[in-house]
Amino acid sequence: MAEAEVDIREKLAVRIQSPKENDFIEIELHKQELSYQNLLKVSCCELGINPEQVEKIRKLPNTLLRKDKDIRRLQDFEEIELLLMKNGSSEWIQYTPSLAEKSCYNSNAAKMTY
Repeated sequence: MAEAEVDIREKLAVRIQSPKENDFIEIELHKQELSYQNLLKVSCCELGINPEQVEKIRKLPNTLLRKDKDIRRLQDFEEIELLLMKNGSSEWIQYTPSLAEKSCYNSNAAKMTY
């Protein structure tokens, strides 16, 4: 009998900090690729934002993630929030594209059923 396949991916719930929107999306990262830069890159791609817009990454409710060591400690389905840079009017930059506008949106995957 074959052993059960071990899942080598970390599943995280990610969103942009916003007073209007508080839904998360789910992302997956390979455990050997868990780093601050990879989390930032994948999250921004999935959310349709530019990594330069991100000021901070927060593990909810109140822990700033600052380095690779912080990212490697994350557990499955932890909630992560991206805080965007403030614009000149001291309001948070607000941009939430539709899924179809996102460059990494996979329309075939969106049609899959489980």
